Amino acid sequence: MKKSIIAMLATSVVALSNPALAATPPAQSGNSSAVLLQGFHWNSSSARSPNWYNTLQGNVGELKTMGFSHVWFPPPSDSAASQGYLPRQLNNLNSAYGSSAELTNVVRAFTNSGIKAVADVVVNHRVGTTGWSDFTNPNWTTYSIVNNDECNCGLGSADTALGFNGGRDLDHRNVGEVQNGITTWLNYTLKPVGFTGMRVDYVRGFSPSYVGQYANAFNAEFCVGELWNDLNLNNVDAHRQEIMNWINGTSNSCGAFDFTTKGLLNDALANGNYWRLKDASGKPQGAIGWWPAMAVTFVDNHDTGPSESCGNGQNHWAVPCGSVMQGYAYVLSHPGIPTVYYPHIYNWGLKTPIAALMAARRAAGVTSTSPVAIQQAAQGLYAAVVTGNTRQLAMKIGPNAWSPAGTGWVLQTSGSNYAVWMK
Repeated sequence: MKKSIIAMLATSVVALSNPALAATPPAQSGNSSAVLLQGFHWNSSSARSPNWYNTLQGNVGELKTMGFSHVWFPPPSDSAASQGYLPRQLNNLNSAYGSSAELTNVVRAFTNSGIKAVADVVVNHRVGTTGWSDFTNPNWTTYSIVNNDECNCGLGSADTALGFNGGRDLDHRNVGEVQNGITTWLNYTLKPVGFTGMRVDYVRGFSPSYVGQYANAFNAEFCVGELWNDLNLNNVDAHRQEIMNWINGTSNSCGAFDFTTKGLLNDALANGNYWRLKDASGKPQGAIGWWPAMAVTFVDNHDTGPSESCGNGQNHWAVPCGSVMQGYAYVLSHPGIPTVYYPHIYNWGLKTPIAALMAARRAAGVTSTSPVAIQQAAQGLYAAVVTGNTRQLAMKIGPNAWSPAGTGWVLQTSGSNYAVWMK
């Protein structure tokens, strides 16, 4: 079963009885023209990238011209790790990326330009101020820590999902400290800065119901969870079903990154297996084939790919460096909400070709739920026609030749092993 019909119906009933409990973020309700910028990379908090918020602010005008609707910021709070993923004092917004004032200024600059700000929300775990579990600002006791944490210091309930040994796993069943504390942090620390959306880190670590609860408490305009599970290329449906189940588990209050499409693109671009991008029903094989409105696509991010250049940064699950633009030709022409990675624009010299793809998407009126008619999906070639709100786009990736049938097609942009036309 794909999207759980029972879950969808149950969610509808809940939404009617109490709208505060279940509300799909407006940007993910379908027919969305949103395009997300990941506004940082793994080394953005390092000494070689000083004053990151100010760097980002200097590019607001250019990013507006490119057509971004949302920008995903790095974790905003004080952290034991410079990248922000070991949160320490949640209410302290001075971080390795810049000061609290600089954060407020850059968010305001984006907001004034019509680009909404998305906060990287890390609430699966937390670290102490001087030790393992002395939580300050806000002050929480060890009852906020799950009782099966490796610190052997937790007095809370058992964890609701996978453990994470980099910090103390938080007991999301704890209403007084954890649930209320996170909601207060979202609404009274982050919202005044200007954040309207949330990217939720490591959602494998706690029940999706809490993500939905926090998204609704924050009244998130955009929400996406990082559900990064192992992909078996011989059982793709199981992988995307996990994504569907997780979204349902949030009461459809949060979308998810399309890690299925990411893995399929990795294989297609590395090994020429473009046939993997089409499923048995003729639709795209990733999460965008089942629930595109809630699927956030990407080529690489701060974890999966390199940072300033090929080979550095995290680089855990990257597409081949020479094939990055093929990846963008796919995600920027297809449904779902596509993400563009900051260093690809400013460090890899890909600003002009990425901007051309974004312009073609915008001109054709391609949205998160635009229909896709796959024309070819074979070794060495993938081609599709995507029907936007105003025009059609045709695209191809792969070394094999292809062009759209019929008259009226005008080439919009092309490069090594990719091309996009509009009719």
